[in-house]
Amino acid sequence: MESESRGAKSTITNPNLLRAFPLPFQCCVLTAPVTRGELYSGFGKLLRFCCDRRKSGTWKRSIQLDGRSIRIMLRSRLFYLGSIVFTFYLMQPTDAQITAPWEVDALKAIKGRLIDPQGNLKSWNRGDPCMGNWSRVLCYNATASDGYFHVLELQLLQLNLSGTLAPELGRLSRMQIMDFMWNNISGSIPKEVGNITSLKLLLLNGNQLSGSLPEEIGFLPDLDRIQIDQNHISGPIPKSFANLNKTKHFQLDNNNFSGSSIPSSYGNITTLLKLSLRNCSLEGPVPDVSGIPQLGYLDLSWNQLRGPIPSGRLSTNITTIDLSHNLLNGSIPTSFSGLSNLQRLSLDNNNLDGSVPSDVWRNIDFSGNRSLTLDFQNNSLTNLSNPLSPPANVTILLSGNPICTSQNQLNITQYCQAKSVLVPRGPANNSTVCPRCSTDLPYENIPMSPIPCLCAIPLYVEYRLKSPGFWDFVPYEDQFQQYLSSGLSLSLYQLEVSTFMWEEGPRLKMYLKLFPNNTAYFNDSEVYRLRGMFTGWLIRDSDIFGPYELLKFNPGWYNKLLPDGAKSSLSTGAIVGIVVATFAAAAFLSSLITLVILKRRSRHSSSKKRSVKRIPMKIDGVKDFTFEELSHGTNDFSDSALIGQGGYGKVYRGILSDGTVVAIKRAQQGSLQGSKEFFTEIELLSRLHHRNLVSLLGYCDEEDEQMLVYEFMPNGTLRDHLSVRSKEPLNFPMRLRIALGSSRGILYLHTEADPPIFHRDIKATNILLDSKFIAKVADFGLSRLAPEPETEGSAPGHVSTVVKGTPGYLDPEYFLTHKLTDKSDVYSLGVVFLELLTGMQPISHGRNIVREVVAANQSGMILSVVDSRMGSYPTECVEKFAALALRCCRDETDARPSMMEVMRELETIWEMTPETGKSVASLSVTTLGSSNTATPSLGSRMVSSSGYDHHQYMSSSDVSGSNLLSGVAAIGWLIKPLADQPKPIGITYSNEVSNTT
Repeated sequence: MESESRGAKSTITNPNLLRAFPLPFQCCVLTAPVTRGELYSGFGKLLRFCCDRRKSGTWKRSIQLDGRSIRIMLRSRLFYLGSIVFTFYLMQPTDAQITAPWEVDALKAIKGRLIDPQGNLKSWNRGDPCMGNWSRVLCYNATASDGYFHVLELQLLQLNLSGTLAPELGRLSRMQIMDFMWNNISGSIPKEVGNITSLKLLLLNGNQLSGSLPEEIGFLPDLDRIQIDQNHISGPIPKSFANLNKTKHFQLDNNNFSGSSIPSSYGNITTLLKLSLRNCSLEGPVPDVSGIPQLGYLDLSWNQLRGPIPSGRLSTNITTIDLSHNLLNGSIPTSFSGLSNLQRLSLDNNNLDGSVPSDVWRNIDFSGNRSLTLDFQNNSLTNLSNPLSPPANVTILLSGNPICTSQNQLNITQYCQAKSVLVPRGPANNSTVCPRCSTDLPYENIPMSPIPCLCAIPLYVEYRLKSPGFWDFVPYEDQFQQYLSSGLSLSLYQLEVSTFMWEEGPRLKMYLKLFPNNTAYFNDSEVYRLRGMFTGWLIRDSDIFGPYELLKFNPGWYNKLLPDGAKSSLSTGAIVGIVVATFAAAAFLSSLITLVILKRRSRHSSSKKRSVKRIPMKIDGVKDFTFEELSHGTNDFSDSALIGQGGYGKVYRGILSDGTVVAIKRAQQGSLQGSKEFFTEIELLSRLHHRNLVSLLGYCDEEDEQMLVYEFMPNGTLRDHLSVRSKEPLNFPMRLRIALGSSRGILYLHTEADPPIFHRDIKATNILLDSKFIAKVADFGLSRLAPEPETEGSAPGHVSTVVKGTPGYLDPEYFLTHKLTDKSDVYSLGVVFLELLTGMQPISHGRNIVREVVAANQSGMILSVVDSRMGSYPTECVEKFAALALRCCRDETDARPSMMEVMRELETIWEMTPETGKSVASLSVTTLGSSNTATPSLGSRMVSSSGYDHHQYMSSSDVSGSNLLSGVAAIGWLIKPLADQPKPIGITYSNEVSNTT
């Protein structure tokens, strides 16, 4: 206070505090000498100073505050009047530009080459990019020597973008992060990318890029990470990439460098932590990478590499070595022994001979959850170097080698069982023997607190590692907690990894809990500090864990606490807040005046528009819900009710006023339709009724909200039950039952919907399971209407359309020709069949499910990829199911079966399935062509196999045409012994009957 009375000025240099000010005010809180005697002249100087700065386009980045002068200004009416006037001035158009003009032009050219169906880049049409107006463009508010701001990041991850990459990207020469991951961008990579000399992260994986890799990329001096995997890149791998002497992560998986070899000079990129060239059609020898001192991850699998494995000793940091599915020969090098961090050595499906090494696990510490997998399956290994006596945490796989059939090696039977290597599951939640915390507030036990059984309220953080350098997180979990807690200045026990899951990329998504330090809750300043650490990207990257991204920072209960933490004394920080609040209030007042004027002008038209919108549309079979009804049923669409999310929007579990549980799909802003289109779709969906389609119950169309209300599927998605985390794995009959049900639903859409519908996004997450595990296809309402078929009951032709779909499920011919046909759905369904067969995801950890199963089938090892969690299964049925799935996934449209043929073949496989398996699955399937059928008769009486008389009568109109066409149902008599004497059984189809075999 004494310093303030003397007119001393305090300088605030915290850059995070400066960013809290709206940009036009960041200079205007600079105070010219303002005292009581100079109030009027001082305020004028302030206005003139700010206006001059605004016109020149330059803004200072420091704040000098005279606390006493500010208090005087706050008591002045002139200040408030001047604030309003000045705010109006700031709202006027200006020609000032802070972003380099050539970069603005480049961004507009980039947007012009992209197709943005969800409108994520619509903000790129107005204002200045570095003023914070353009989404996904980051400048860090940092000016360069030329006086302009420059683009430092383009974050266009997973926006469903298509189109091509613009050569103008090369004009963003100061950009450090170029992230276009997981879109549908096609075309070639512009060579001009090589002009972005500041580039550190080049992230283009998960697109449809083609052509060759530009040599120019190899001369980027600061490139830390290159990820161009999951594309259609061809041609040779550039030798110039060996010049990337700062690159740590090098990932080009799942491309087609047919006939190309890996340059031996890549062994000289000494900074590499991860080298992954999986499934790239590469030939030639394996490069010697023993000279890369920090290498932790090497994957060159699923290529045509030949020759011996180099004998040089690899880095002791190595965790993963995968050279499987190549043509390598010679013996297994002894240099693989003693690698202290090794988790996985995969050399399977090669031509290796000689001895099985017996000491690879030497020097590995197996404390905690550390494990080691050695996969030597399907080689030509004939003997042991020494007797095998591995620790319990070591898994050795030897099936498919001559040693397993040798009579001299009887003690290795346990290593000769065919097995699939599964990705480890996440750890179970820690449990502590403590009394339950009070339920008055959302308390939780702090698992590792030095105070036993301490209850506290955590913060929740959703976090993702974008390119970790390992494949098994469990051994690294403790190290990660130390790294992150240190970066956040927290004690180790304050951080808990609640759960984690692997995603495509591979990326590692996790849910974190942050606990207060030996107290029940955080204070407000600590919540602000932690949020700033995450949102300000202030946690340093790690070589092992790689870059991260914050998905969600959820204060939870602290949202209610924070307002109570405000301080009452007028400190300098509080004065800053008052100044900002004053300007904000002035802006609000100005906006309010403008809105009142506009409201008066449009009152009549707005009233008229609302009255039209509130007229309910009467559509038979579905209900028009109000927004209030659905909001109440989901607790105001709270996160606790959220059960899914997709390109269309979020899906919530809701409970209606009558107790009905429903699924509510809420459209996000980029997915809203016009009212006419929306009601046209509702009318179409209301006519679709099939046992294997998710039923539409109603809709909501109010203001800026569009929602669809569906029946709720309590058993979730098919993908949930194929995950390694599933506690109840599906057996083969249940999987076959799901395949049948899904196929029936798709066949109905193709042949009986009016007009016919192509789904075009069939995937495991769009196949839902009800309480009886009956499969129901979802999301067909967002599909493409097909042309009318030429003859009744036949499949329609094709539709020319912008390519849409999900990577891994997308029909390759549809992608190339943009012609969507019924066979496009057959391809996607075939991928789902492969998921049912193997449990794998379509694209995961660099693996493409179609290519992997094709390769296994060609080598005669189809059963080696079967999901081991399926339990026992009939081999012949599984092989036929696999063959059908592969036929569905053929690249050429004409080579795939029709949906009708898929149905018939599935029914044949079902008939072959042992009856004991069918009873477990409780599947209702009826067949045609029994030798014991009598004269067909409509209106047949049906009796169940237990002899219970249902007295159900059905006419021919009750039978779905798709079931008749596919041989699923018939009306007739079958003589089957019941209660020791033959009785007639009506064979029919009903949505209500669950067992009519």
